[in-house]
Amino acid sequence: MTARALTVERDVAAPAERTWRVLSDWPGQSEWMLGTQVRLTRGDGRSVGSRLVARTGWGPLAFTDPMEITRWEPPRRCDVRHTGRLVRGVGIFTVVPRGDARSTVVWTERLELPFGVVGRLGWPLARPAFEAGVRLSLRQLAHHCEHAP
Repeated sequence: MTARALTVERDVAAPAERTWRVLSDWPGQSEWMLGTQVRLTRGDGRSVGSRLVARTGWGPLAFTDPMEITRWEPPRRCDVRHTGRLVRGVGIFTVVPRGDARSTVVWTERLELPFGVVGRLGWPLARPAFEAGVRLSLRQLAHHCEHAP
């Protein structure tokens, strides 16, 4: 498999603690993460070793993405290891404080591309759509953080 990385940042007009709370609400991610439903399958979702399963996509294009939390440093960083057959690699969410009322979210995916040569050749075509989805999701996350109590 060949690994590829994508990093997208979004400034949020909300304090880091609020941004972290919204970001790490796994079931609540369906409110801002494009086409994704997340459920906890083991642990408390707030510690290393907790496991989650995301269902991403629509209809016949949906897939299951099991993950395990491998790093948990609230309210700053969470790493998950994607352990599925289709999606493998590491996802990293980082929240950077920007004073009392602002923060920046950094979402990094280091993906091991499936399908050998086809995956490597297809990545330049798939990457722009994947990045657009991450950007849209982060825009929606920022909106939720900015309007959360």
